[in-house]
Amino acid sequence: MKILVQGKTEGIILKSQNPINFLGTVDKKTGIISDKNHELFDKSIKNSILVFPSGVGSSVGAYTIYSIKSNNTAPLAMICEKADLTVATGCALANIPLVIIDNEKFSSLKTGQKILLDTKSHNPIMLL
Repeated sequence: MKILVQGKTEGIILKSQNPINFLGTVDKKTGIISDKNHELFDKSIKNSILVFPSGVGSSVGAYTIYSIKSNNTAPLAMICEKADLTVATGCALANIPLVIIDNEKFSSLKTGQKILLDTKSHNPIMLL
């Protein structure tokens, strides 16, 4: 596990098996996934622990992440399998905790689970 942006929060997981293109998929004002082709279409990422494989698309997606934080529609934290520049930069700018996990841990996390994410703990992801 790699910690890219530190933080502590608890919340409910919203998981996607598909990468997220923040620029083209997330509505900056509402935090709702607006891409009809995405598995999370019409779901809000606001106040969730967003779990997804990686970000894709334009580096401008980092600004989208910053915008959703400014609009109070951002997730509480993000958990990914792969660190990409867009998500890492966006989370750093917006101060959204971001951790990178291996495939085994990714597979074990499910939508609806309540977790505590504490990047300073010896066990950063704990089911509640």
